[in-house]
Amino acid sequence: MFSLTVRRHFMIAHSLPRESFGPAQGLHGATLVAEVTFRRAELNDDAIVLDIGAAGTLLDDVLEGLDYKNLDEHPDFEGQLTTTEVLARFIAEAVAAKVRESDDGGALAGVDVLLREHPDAWAGYSLEFER
Repeated sequence: MFSLTVRRHFMIAHSLPRESFGPAQGLHGATLVAEVTFRRAELNDDAIVLDIGAAGTLLDDVLEGLDYKNLDEHPDFEGQLTTTEVLARFIAEAVAAKVRESDDGGALAGVDVLLREHPDAWAGYSLEFER
């Protein structure tokens, strides 16, 4: 399996109103680093997984809807806790939707999203594409 990874950072605000989240129950900000890995079994005719610039633009487009937003007020997260795991799944699904719109989307096998909250802590979500 071949892979290509691009990364970007983005900033959010949110609260996690459950006792288990301690001080993060209240509204707070976070800077997250998103790493998205695109996977495919065979390289395309240009001997690549996906154009790096196109992959970065795709991720930028997805993160634009999250960057500098208060996720407590974001309509896509109504009624959900916006944990790092939930955000990773949201980004994976949004990236997958954009990939399906692209000309090269049929050949990709899936995407992996890793969200780093801190150099020593991260969460992720993997999504396999149906054929």
